[in-house]
Amino acid sequence: MLEFITLDGVMQAPGGPEEDTSGGFKYGGWSAPFSDEVSGKVMQKQMAPTDILLGRKTFEIFESYWPKHADYWSGINDVTKYVLSNTVKESPWENSVFLTSVADIEKLKNSEGSDIKVWGSGELAQLLLKHDLVDELWLKIYPVTLGKGKKLFNHDTMPAAFTLTESVVSPTGVIFVNYKRAGEVKTGTMGP
Repeated sequence: MLEFITLDGVMQAPGGPEEDTSGGFKYGGWSAPFSDEVSGKVMQKQMAPTDILLGRKTFEIFESYWPKHADYWSGINDVTKYVLSNTVKESPWENSVFLTSVADIEKLKNSEGSDIKVWGSGELAQLLLKHDLVDELWLKIYPVTLGKGKKLFNHDTMPAAFTLTESVVSPTGVIFVNYKRAGEVKTGTMGP
């Protein structure tokens, strides 16, 4: 799962002012001021062609943007775009496949094939965290707090341990961190 988040966990509308104004959100595009060369290189690595899983809202944003800008995201039109939706059933965007349930996602996860990345998709991300269907977290943590907005983690997140596999800090202070699932949460006592 690849997510843009603030220090206080907000993931809503990192890409632009009109991306998601629901709930009166007025900070759309909060990630833009932190762009730099290091961030660009990490993002290009994360955008390597692989199948993706999206929620309906994120899919609609991607569907209207990426087919016209595929020169920036190599292979985006060629990979399979899986979409969890109970309302949208088809799309003119090639290689789009629609799923309707957690069972569909579990079946997909357990099938043979390439890795599948989840981009954004807040409600889907929370659903996957609730059902322990996240193998890796690729977080882009931005040095800003917003207080209000849709958050990545909520009270339904399944307790899970993760191991750090990679990290980079950009000159503008964005922390790119990749974690891989590492079993159950372990507890203990601090100190001697």
